[in-house]
Amino acid sequence: MPPNEGLSEQEATAFRKRFGNNMIAEQAPRSRAAMVRDAAGDPMLWFLLLTSGLFGLLGQYTDAAVLLVAIAPLTGMDLYLHRRTQASIEGLSSVLAGEATVLRDGVRGRIAADQLVAGDLAIVVPGETFPADGVIIAGTGLQAEESSLTGEAFPVAKHPHRGSAAPPEEAWSFAGTRLLTGEAHVRILLVGGDTLYGEVVKSVVEGPQGRTPLQDAVARLVRILLAAALAICLLLAAVRLWQGFGWVDAFLSAATLAVAAIPEEFPVVLTFFLGVGVYRLARRRALVRQAVAVETIGRASAICSDKTGTITEGRLAFSDAVPATAMDEKWLMTVAALAARAESGDPLDSAILERAPPAGAGWERVRLFPFTEDRRRESAFWTRPEEPMLAAIKGAPETILDLCDMKTQERDHWLDVVRGLSAQGKKVLGCGWLTFEKAPAAEPESGFRFAGLITVTDPIRTGVREAMVEARQAGIQVVMLTGDHLETAAAIAREAGLAEAPVPISGNHLEEALSDLGGDELQQLSVVARASPTQKVLVVKALQRSGRIVAVTGDGVNDAPALRAADVGIAMGLRGTRSAREVSQIVLMDDNFSTIVVAIAEGRQLFQNLRMSFAFLLMVHIPLVATAAIIPLLGFPLLYLPVHIVWLELLIHPAAILGFQKPVDDSLAGRSPTPASFFAGFEWAVILLTGLAVAAAVLTVFVLTVHGGEEAEHARSMAFVTLVVSLAILLLTLSRGGTRAAWLVALCAFASAFVFIRVERFAALAHLHALQTNDWVVALLAGIVPGLGAIFMCWRPGPALTSPHVGSSRS
Repeated sequence: MPPNEGLSEQEATAFRKRFGNNMIAEQAPRSRAAMVRDAAGDPMLWFLLLTSGLFGLLGQYTDAAVLLVAIAPLTGMDLYLHRRTQASIEGLSSVLAGEATVLRDGVRGRIAADQLVAGDLAIVVPGETFPADGVIIAGTGLQAEESSLTGEAFPVAKHPHRGSAAPPEEAWSFAGTRLLTGEAHVRILLVGGDTLYGEVVKSVVEGPQGRTPLQDAVARLVRILLAAALAICLLLAAVRLWQGFGWVDAFLSAATLAVAAIPEEFPVVLTFFLGVGVYRLARRRALVRQAVAVETIGRASAICSDKTGTITEGRLAFSDAVPATAMDEKWLMTVAALAARAESGDPLDSAILERAPPAGAGWERVRLFPFTEDRRRESAFWTRPEEPMLAAIKGAPETILDLCDMKTQERDHWLDVVRGLSAQGKKVLGCGWLTFEKAPAAEPESGFRFAGLITVTDPIRTGVREAMVEARQAGIQVVMLTGDHLETAAAIAREAGLAEAPVPISGNHLEEALSDLGGDELQQLSVVARASPTQKVLVVKALQRSGRIVAVTGDGVNDAPALRAADVGIAMGLRGTRSAREVSQIVLMDDNFSTIVVAIAEGRQLFQNLRMSFAFLLMVHIPLVATAAIIPLLGFPLLYLPVHIVWLELLIHPAAILGFQKPVDDSLAGRSPTPASFFAGFEWAVILLTGLAVAAAVLTVFVLTVHGGEEAEHARSMAFVTLVVSLAILLLTLSRGGTRAAWLVALCAFASAFVFIRVERFAALAHLHALQTNDWVVALLAGIVPGLGAIFMCWRPGPALTSPHVGSSRS
């Protein structure tokens, strides 16, 4: 189609069938059947229904009604968590365009943004959001705000693309970003889920995909605990019958113990935390494509990073002007600017022209000899009224020096200067000029006067040096893999803070060098220069053999082998190729090394949160199951009735899921690489002993109260206050009081204990008894003291789970 024409309706229909609509935030509605299936899989629901029915048959209608009413808050909790996910999707979708202006059948009109198709010509005016990804083909003075993708609030200049070559980054517009100035005509190329923003939304909607090693481990734990719980339940039912309590008591004892023992919270908590990880990393501009990356990114102990665009900004910027003897910087820059072409689009020319002073009025270029690899220079002839013709030249310093009239000693001096500047990681250009009365027939091969040297650099990204220091302090080895020369690579590594005295290894000698390096020596490896795709894979595998979890960044087809070999492949979202993204688990939406470090910090915090949540569940379930089994086995009245289990579940679920969502502070300080076990041996001992201490406190309070001549309901009240207080103390201790949800659940726990015991109507429903002041003091102390044992988990922060090594952790 002609570049400035839109589609016809017939073409739009054809493209819609082929590529689909622009449904960027599309989400299939949750069917009623799916909701029923989810509800049917919850053992708590069946427990409430069956025991409510049993109480109804026995004529205990009040208890039956209480259990049926309890279904509402439990179901509401599930809906609330679902709503949190839905709200995050809506938040991501809120920045998308609702309507778009397009040219169809030659007529400019407004359509719903989701009706846009690939091939449409969209017209975007200032203040509007780009409706899809495309290439700008017309417009002047364009600036866009791309913070929804990159997080950067600064305006980004955009320029129209003309021609058949691949469009540069500044010609692309992206869904979810906003036009600030100018009117942009955009040829839509990618719609719906194929857009960059669509991938972010899909990651939140779909959540983690596939099963991870951690999920498999939790599933095995659940199966073991489930089998043990069923065996204990059958034993308890048999003992209660043997003791003469009857079938109803035996059923309630076994059913209550089963619900208390079934560890349904573990998979729920794991799934929720992984979903939170995917969402948080997306908000950090790291798009997680596979859930396994949420596990592994937090445990990365080595990063193999490319240089251009990740450690550096991926653009050329003017650095230095070194004028020749008796020359000034202004004349040097004028010569360099006259030898550059504004229309070339060459980043080198752009860097020179941005810095050069205006050449003055009247100059007219009459001839141009463009840069070629064999000539290694570019020259232009300029004229101005009543002045001699001037030839300006720039190019490789060695070539320019050969064309200039100078003594050998002077030439050697300037070559030494060139080597010194190159060793600093700078690209060096020589400049010269020549005047004559009449334009020569060919490009001059000698007689030029040397104007001096100019240098340009690919600047180190803001924050990279600080990120490198953080990574090293956190025990993460960073290796820069680059195609640059040894001296250039070493200079950039020093400037970026990758190593204080980096010693680069050349890819030509890499295999031999890796075979000679021991474990400690390999840990010092920081720069590999002149690296080929195969050699990048050799580095990754060598680091993995030494026991490291390796993250690799890349953007091109040549990076795909290393990305595939890595434990975590990280592709560049802005300039990365589709092949690089397809083999990666994470896509960086800002192509920034600092984002990798932030993602590692986020991952490590996520699994610290998960560990503490699991520790809380274990410390709560140990006393819950122990007392639910031991007290009936000893022949005492039941400690827990169904209403009590409901009460506890309403506290445990939000505590484990929401109480440990501590946010990361963007710092890796104190977050060291972690070994393979989820809990260290010391921590398992703390979990077991603390859980048993709480169980002993609850059991002691109950037994002593019963033997003291009090009624069973009074003893149950004492035991319940003890357990609920311990639950609150465990929550606050393990979360270190770091979240509002933890404090809220803890306060609800204290408040619920007070209400259910002090308010007579609620106490009757819960089969509890009012307590005296001294009873409250005893129960509170009995709950607080053993719960404080969890503080030892915080004194010695443990490791996050490390999945099996290379191969087994990948899906």
